[in-house]
Amino acid sequence: MGGETRIFNPVGLPLPDSVPDSDAKVQELRDLVQWADGMVWVSPERHGAMTGIMKAQIDWIPLSLGAVRPTQGKTLAVMEVSGGSQSFNAVNQMRLLGRWMRMLTIPNQSSVPKAFLEFDEAGRMKPSSYYDRVVDVIEELMKFTLLTRGVRDYLVDRYSERKESAEELSKRVNQRSI
Repeated sequence: MGGETRIFNPVGLPLPDSVPDSDAKVQELRDLVQWADGMVWVSPERHGAMTGIMKAQIDWIPLSLGAVRPTQGKTLAVMEVSGGSQSFNAVNQMRLLGRWMRMLTIPNQSSVPKAFLEFDEAGRMKPSSYYDRVVDVIEELMKFTLLTRGVRDYLVDRYSERKESAEELSKRVNQRSI
């Protein structure tokens, strides 16, 4: 469908706030977030929730860089894999976080149960209804990304932000006396 993909490998990503955000792995993640028009967040479900490393990646994404929100108006697809029965806990948590970060989270999502049975020795997903669902999710992400690409600023424009200047906002939220 004409999309360019890049994958972030979280190996070596430190815990949030444990190092300065100038850390090379943190900067790699942040650069990819700024580059992307849309994102796919995929997490295993472990102990009924998304994994800690997935949450750490999300926590390293700033809500703003100066006056720019790096996720605002970008599209998001969420998927999960499970070792056991099908569940939607991780996708529901990621959906909530995407919405919190003002991303346009697509309606479709995927959850692959017993993921250990769904991949071949080379790590490629085997043909199945779960595979079809993953393709459906990515196609929908591409469609929403293409539909919203030129109107992103309009879609996320808010009265409250137009009303208050960046300087006024800075004075209000950066209260040194607290």
